[in-house]
Amino acid sequence: MRQLLTLILLCLPSLAFANEGELNGANTAWILTSTALVLLMTLPGLALFYGGLVRKKNVLSILMQCFAIGSLSSILWLLVGYSLAFSEGNGFIGDFSKVFMMGITKESLSGDIPESLFMLFQMTFAVITPALIIGGFAERMKFSAVLIFSGLWLLAVYTPVTHWVWGGGWLSQMGVFDFAGGIVVHITAGTAALVAALVLGPRRGFGTTPLLPHNLTMTVTGAGMLWVGWFGFNGGSALAANGDASMAMLVTHISAAAGTLTWAFIEWKKFGKASVIGAVTGMVAGLGTITPASGFVGPGGALIIGISAGFVCYYSTVYIKLKLKIDDSLDVFPVHGVGGILGTFLAGILSATSLGVFSGFGFAEGITTMSEQVFVQLTGIVSTLVYTAIVTYILLKLVGLMTGGLRVDEEGEENGLDLVDHDESGYNL
Repeated sequence: MRQLLTLILLCLPSLAFANEGELNGANTAWILTSTALVLLMTLPGLALFYGGLVRKKNVLSILMQCFAIGSLSSILWLLVGYSLAFSEGNGFIGDFSKVFMMGITKESLSGDIPESLFMLFQMTFAVITPALIIGGFAERMKFSAVLIFSGLWLLAVYTPVTHWVWGGGWLSQMGVFDFAGGIVVHITAGTAALVAALVLGPRRGFGTTPLLPHNLTMTVTGAGMLWVGWFGFNGGSALAANGDASMAMLVTHISAAAGTLTWAFIEWKKFGKASVIGAVTGMVAGLGTITPASGFVGPGGALIIGISAGFVCYYSTVYIKLKLKIDDSLDVFPVHGVGGILGTFLAGILSATSLGVFSGFGFAEGITTMSEQVFVQLTGIVSTLVYTAIVTYILLKLVGLMTGGLRVDEEGEENGLDLVDHDESGYNL
């Protein structure tokens, strides 16, 4: 019996800890789950969220654009996107060593999870980012232009910025904090949506005729899916089933709740009633703003971020629509873009370990002061904004030439994109 106990004790370390370069079943199971959750955010979450916000004559066009962009992005990610984002390359872009998943087998690992799973998890981010831009040109852009622009944008903007931040590129080497996509996803998508809104111009009737959502029940359903899916978005970015993932999920939830209540409170104070659309928009603002900071701040920091997101994104939305009169149709820049900027900036402050109950978990390796980390964060924000804006503008002009114009004609816009682009109607009533 004593010999048996000795043998069991000797075996325990090998049972408890996986060797380096060995697949970890728990981590693999969590990233499998997270991958499904992130895909849920686009299909059906974002599709329903955006679909309910447009007029009923355009609802199918939004759903179709989400599905089509999801499919197109997946194929491009397989062919070349993953390789350019996550192979060695240089500080700006990866190389072609993993084109079509060349050299990746069932046994290939990325850390301690299958590389095929890591590639698939990252694919879901590549799916949702160009889909977010839809909100900037909703109800007026040709379906052919949407597809060509989205594919080119994925390769020319999303892929290199992903390499800068997550693929070992120059921002990664500086020590930028972007745990789950404040820079990579939200700043790029928000900036692109703003540029698209400016290039295409407003919808017919914008500023003179109320362009009201046709189905807020659909929008709230999609919003709920986004909230749940965001646990995979941020928690999965830890790439392990550990304390980092747990804390990321906790702060994600806290920020979303704070953003929801803050936006609702502002409307309640200003107009006497809290709107449903305001509450769910505040939720998305809280989620987008915590995203870059979710691995670096604690619950106290998340509360600050969520409240800040509600205030800043609300007033950004009012300023862009009512003061600047820019028809960013579904508020992509003031919610995702501004939220991504705010969260990326606050990550440099609230990651400090000296802030008491609001403290985070320290600065990047080699960075010793808050001012240094904030400088790196600002560098990431400004460089991404400028690069995304310039390349997006060039792509839109190019696609306009290729398709004979980005917009449907006036008659097509009046009849709705469901009929013009797809010869179908969302509701046969």
